[in-house]
Amino acid sequence: MKSSKSLLISLIFLLIVSIGANYYFYKSKGDIHTHIANAEKLLGMEFTPAQRDSMIDGLMSYKESYKKIHDFKLENSDLTALIFSPVPVGYSFNHKQSKIDWNLPKAVTIPDDIKKLCFYSVADLSELIKTKKVTSLALTKMYIERLKKYDPELHCVITLLEDRALKQAQKADEEIVKGIYRGPLHGIPYGVKDLLALKGFPFTWGSKIYKDQIPEFTSPVIQKLDEAGAVLVAKLSLGEFAMDDAWFGGLTRNPWNTAKGSSGSSAGSASATSAGLVAFSIGSETWGSIVSPSTVCGVTGLRPSFGRVSRTGAMSLCWTMDKIGPICRTAEDCALVFDAIKGTDGFDKTLVDLPFNYNPTKELKNLRIGYVADYFKDKYDFKENDSITLETLRKMGATLIPIKLPEQIPTMAMSIIVEAESAAFFSDITLSKRDTMLVRQEKIAWANIFRQARFIPAVEYIQANRIRTKLIDEFIKIFKEVDVIVSPTWGGNQCLMTNLTGHPALLIPNGFDKNGLPTSITFIADWFNEADLLVVGSKYQKEAGFYLKHPEKFLP
Repeated sequence: MKSSKSLLISLIFLLIVSIGANYYFYKSKGDIHTHIANAEKLLGMEFTPAQRDSMIDGLMSYKESYKKIHDFKLENSDLTALIFSPVPVGYSFNHKQSKIDWNLPKAVTIPDDIKKLCFYSVADLSELIKTKKVTSLALTKMYIERLKKYDPELHCVITLLEDRALKQAQKADEEIVKGIYRGPLHGIPYGVKDLLALKGFPFTWGSKIYKDQIPEFTSPVIQKLDEAGAVLVAKLSLGEFAMDDAWFGGLTRNPWNTAKGSSGSSAGSASATSAGLVAFSIGSETWGSIVSPSTVCGVTGLRPSFGRVSRTGAMSLCWTMDKIGPICRTAEDCALVFDAIKGTDGFDKTLVDLPFNYNPTKELKNLRIGYVADYFKDKYDFKENDSITLETLRKMGATLIPIKLPEQIPTMAMSIIVEAESAAFFSDITLSKRDTMLVRQEKIAWANIFRQARFIPAVEYIQANRIRTKLIDEFIKIFKEVDVIVSPTWGGNQCLMTNLTGHPALLIPNGFDKNGLPTSITFIADWFNEADLLVVGSKYQKEAGFYLKHPEKFLP
């Protein structure tokens, strides 16, 4: 009797436990159903209760997988297994490199004060160094003095490389005296955006989170410039994690109006070049980061084709869109620098080794130049200056062919590609909650973008890239009709379009607005046709002459 009573109590206890467990299971399951339903609304989807129920085990499995991914340590150098190439199979290119006759200026006169060389072009400075009218050491000391003098106002320098630069300059002078001349960049002082690694020196990415990061590797771009004999004087500021112009050292300023920022993210590169603190600089672009600061600071910026210049040793942002390029005073200087940094590096799988057949004697009448007619008809801030640019090109002998860009394709929708890839690279920042340490915290800043990008479905990221292929197809049609395109810099969605398609672009100053700030015009070319792009840009630039104007506050 006692044992039967004990058994009954045990059964009742088990029943209560079972009922309780089932209650909590179904309550929990109900919560999961609610979470899935809420997520559906966020993603524009709708599933039935039965369909949601079927998903639960799989979603929990995903969650476990995400945890394992989060716990696995990844480094800056760890690339994605997916390699993007915008160029379709069978697309033909010239593979023969011709010898370039740079047609550089001769008999350049040296001014009475070396400080007046601060705004000379690389082409002019190279002639002075080659003919020993000025030494690299003297030129380097002059630029370092200007960097020290003006950086407190411009906030464009993250790391001054004085000792290293002076040694490089001394070496360049010794080589030139011995008759060893490496080319037009030999002995020329320059700066790099601080998302390129230089062994043994801070590699900050513009963030206090990484301000003490010291790489053990020098990026191939800097290595190639070392081989060309160029003298690296400073690592220049970038907007934190390559957005805008705010970094842990403050706001990088615009030399034309130091109350304003220099835009970004190649903020320091454009500012320092514009103010005559370096002879040229290296910047990078994912979506406007050479275009925007070059425009604002009145300098010339080249965004090369995707796959043209090494990104090894650079901070990644968007593996399928990142590009490294020069910011200079002239298009001719961009050609000189680009020639030195282009090509493969043995690491970056996206790189191609194609010739750069720059021919400065090529005439505009022998090139098919298109212009985006609809954009120029719109009402916008630079319209008058852009109209004058078109007229100038016509007077120079160019026959302008009206074209349209494929605005029917949902380009802005594809911006999720940038957000998803950048959030992946900076995943640890979000997971560790160090995103609260970023300088900017507003809705359109990285901290928030990294968070919201966690909700971009992989399916939609892939779909966006499929639409990207359609966009590329449209540009293939356009470049069957023209060699170079002229566009308002901020016309339509061309900046995002051509960054997604990987086409090269050249920014040339084309005047000033009503407030005395620089404006620009954009030239675009087919993949790996930087040669024609730079020829057109250089010829227009020399005719227009705006590259000869410099911010008065920084004149020597």
